[in-house]
Amino acid sequence: MAAPDDPFIQEILGQPAALRRAAEAVLGQRDVLGRIPVRPRRIVFTGMGSSLHACAVPVTLLAAAGVPAEAVDASELLHFRRETLGPDDLLVAVSQSGRSAEVVKLVEDTRPGGDRPTVVSVTNGLENPVAERSEEALDTAAGPEIAPSTMSFAGSLVMLDALARRLSGATADAAASAAEEHARAAASEAERLLADPAPEADRLRTWLGERSRLVFLGRGAALAAAEMSALTIQEAARRPAQAFVTAGFRHGPLEMSGPDLAAVFLLGDRRTRTLDLRLADDVSATGAVVLLVGSEGGGAGASLVEVGDLPDPSFAAVATIPAQLLAWRLARDAGIEPGTFSVATKTTTTE
Repeated sequence: MAAPDDPFIQEILGQPAALRRAAEAVLGQRDVLGRIPVRPRRIVFTGMGSSLHACAVPVTLLAAAGVPAEAVDASELLHFRRETLGPDDLLVAVSQSGRSAEVVKLVEDTRPGGDRPTVVSVTNGLENPVAERSEEALDTAAGPEIAPSTMSFAGSLVMLDALARRLSGATADAAASAAEEHARAAASEAERLLADPAPEADRLRTWLGERSRLVFLGRGAALAAAEMSALTIQEAARRPAQAFVTAGFRHGPLEMSGPDLAAVFLLGDRRTRTLDLRLADDVSATGAVVLLVGSEGGGAGASLVEVGDLPDPSFAAVATIPAQLLAWRLARDAGIEPGTFSVATKTTTTE
């Protein structure tokens, strides 16, 4: 069982409550959503680490509505692509702390006047440099967090859900109501998955065994969960893990498949599920172990973490939980205090 002073497992378990706080918070920020311009020339989402990973969700939602948008690493945007942003553009700066060095510098660099785009921020709380330097600021209401991102990632997805719907033409009321509904669905599913976390963490640890290669595969909005899952293993368990677009795994990385590989397939969108399950069967046939995270299983060789059919933002929030539990257990096995940082810090304030 988790020790009471283990911040990582406590914050993992705190996600249902964080999602419900975000659900309330998004309804309380309809006025902010209403002030956001809905037809900018260009929409760019940016962030670093888990904040950037979350941006796969709104980009996918907007694409489905026929609205072009892109997600760009804040450092790349700051140093190499800054000149592509103009006064008719919308820059969505996502930073859970609101203090990430590259995002702060980028928002400072897009100073008022001249070629400054409209900046909308998504942060945990509003008393931070990114929120203070933005035209409009959305608060995820995740609350205090000291371990690798769990609650704050989930809260970001709620605000990005509402923002994407607003930018696709929905009214502020409709956008906030849809995001609130999705957040509550995610909270209920997360609560179910976390009802007995220690045995589930043990099961996932047994599934991984002593394999040294661990990959997470996702498409569309589920790519956010794949990237976040790999980051969680790297950060919390200090072990190598990689994320791939599922289709891209066939284009070279499939050669890694074999008895030393563990592959997690995040089965979000039904449009590509048959393709994903076919690849899962092919990977399993090489002797690799396969874990499916979704509403249905695949071949006899795959294990399953069942997640009910959920809208994209809800699935992306909930589908990260298996990696969190596995990372927590791996850290404990390695004698690492789960959720602590030995080289970096939770908030990266220097480049």
